Amino acid sequence: MKNDEIKKILDSHSLFLRTNGAEGQRADLRSANLSGADLRSANLSGANLDGANLSGANLDGAILRVANLDGADLRSANLSGAILFEAYLNGADLRSANLSGANLKGAILDGAKLEGANLTGTILENKNL
Repeated sequence: MKNDEIKKILDSHSLFLRTNGAEGQRADLRSANLSGADLRSANLSGANLDGANLSGANLDGAILRVANLDGADLRSANLSGAILFEAYLNGADLRSANLSGANLKGAILDGAKLEGANLTGTILENKNL
């Protein structure tokens, strides 16, 4: 996906969040190819990233509260300091991802692959790991 397309979707999603859904549109990035994308500090709360390719993406400090990342490819992604509070990560591939300092409290990680992931300082207070 091109940077201008990503920016347009993020801007619309930001407006959606700011207006409680009255304006803009919730980000629907199902199966999107966001490999290597720079999404630092992006607010993708509640976004649908089901099956998205985020391998190698930079999500440092991103907010992904209650986001749907089921089946997403997050191999080698930088999720340092990301907020994944109550996110859906069923079957997500997080191998070799940097999750240092990330907040995964309440996240659902059934079937997620975490081999080689950096979990230093990660908050993993959930029962679905």
